[in-house]
This record gives sequence, structure tokens and C-alpha cells, in this order.
Amino acid sequence: MPGGRLTQQERQQIALGLADGLAYAEIARRLDRPTSTITREVMRNGGPTAYRADLAHRATERRAHRRRQAAPRGAEAPAPAYGRDAEAVRAYEETFTTVMMQSGMPKMMARVLASLILTDTGSLTASELVQRLDVSAASVSKAIAFLDGQGMVRRERDERRRERYVVDDDIMYQSMMASARSMAQVVETARQGVGILGPHTPAGVRFESIARFLDFVSESTVRAAEQARDILHTKPGTPSDGAAEPSPDRG
Repeated sequence: MPGGRLTQQERQQIALGLADGLAYAEIARRLDRPTSTITREVMRNGGPTAYRADLAHRATERRAHRRRQAAPRGAEAPAPAYGRDAEAVRAYEETFTTVMMQSGMPKMMARVLASLILTDTGSLTASELVQRLDVSAASVSKAIAFLDGQGMVRRERDERRRERYVVDDDIMYQSMMASARSMAQVVETARQGVGILGPHTPAGVRFESIARFLDFVSESTVRAAEQARDILHTKPGTPSDGAAEPSPDRG
């Protein structure tokens, strides 16, 4: 069934499809599965160039075994907050992680960010992340250092003096600003290359084009992020400029 777990035979078909250069959507169509299922399966098991059906199947069995071991014995697990479907939340967390990986974020960093951003509090301690993700403290520390450098998390101390890692409403703004700063550094380096290679040489002209392009994109990113920042602090359905929203029935 489209909503059930992938079988070993289906994973072998995915591997064959990848070897043939098929797109995820085409593999999904042949297996009668959602494209997101195939994308998530491949990305969490080495990516399109390293995916192996046998290893992916064993990894899935190990994860299922760990989840069974982690389940409370002799008592029911606490009900998910707000009456959410726990399985749907878990699947969505995997989907979000996959999308972050496709955007270029390393796997562990994407997993940590997903764990943080899916909590209602928006914060977790290192030990909570270690337990939640079943990884080492060193892996969490490395991921947090990366996300902190990208402006996507901040650190704070709770009442027990434990360090907590927090995502808040400004996460996307800070991320965009960090991206703009990175582009500005590339611009500066490219312009240094123009001076070294010569402004009228083919290589110098290429570097100047790169600098002008990224300079424009960086400035546009900063301007757009500043203009849109209020959206992050405005509840859905509330106009950010105080003006009345147009009626959806008009026209």
C-alpha cells in the first residue's frame, strides 16, 4: 500500500531506478508511492549516488528496533501534544529533514534543526537531543556549532544552568542574513581575484561578473529580509501594517 513501509523488493527497485538515472517522481510512479517517500528514503540512506537497498533495509530495521526498545514498558506513552498523530509528526520530521538536506545542509545538522523547530517550546538541551536522535554528544555539539554559525540557533541557560539550544521566530531572518554575509565574503574574494588576474583578462572578467552578480543578490536578500521581517512576528490573518485585509469574497 502507498502508505505502508517500503519492502526490501521496493528498495531494490529504487536502487535500480537510481542506477538507470530515473527521477524520484518516476521511481515513485512505478512503485505507486508518494515522491516524498522515495526522496526521504534515498536521502536518509546515503543519497542517490551511494544508496544500497540491502543497507537501507537493515538500517530501517535497526531504527524500528530502537523505537520499540525506547517505548515505555508497563505503561502507555504520553499522548502527543494538541492531539497530534504521533506517526504523522514523525514522518513529517523526516520529510523536513530531507528537504533541508536537499538544500545543502549536512544530515546531522538537518536532523538537529528539525528536532528543535518541531518542538512547541523551540528549545532542547544537548542531552535531550542525544536521547531524541540516538546519536553521540559530539555529533550534537558539532551540529549546533554549524547551526549557530549560520544564525539558525542561539544558546541560553535555563534555571538549572543547563545550556539550551533555541530556535525562535527570527530563525529564517537570521538564516537569510547569514547567507547574505557569506555571499558578501565571496564578492570581496572575487574582486581580489580581479585585481590579481587582471580586469581585462578572460579570467578577470569572469570573476568581476561573479562579483557583480553576487553583490546584487546579497543586497537584494538583505533588503527583502528587512522588508519581510515583520511577517515572522505577525500572527496568521493579522495584517502586518495595521491595514484591513481585503475580503476574500470581493470580486
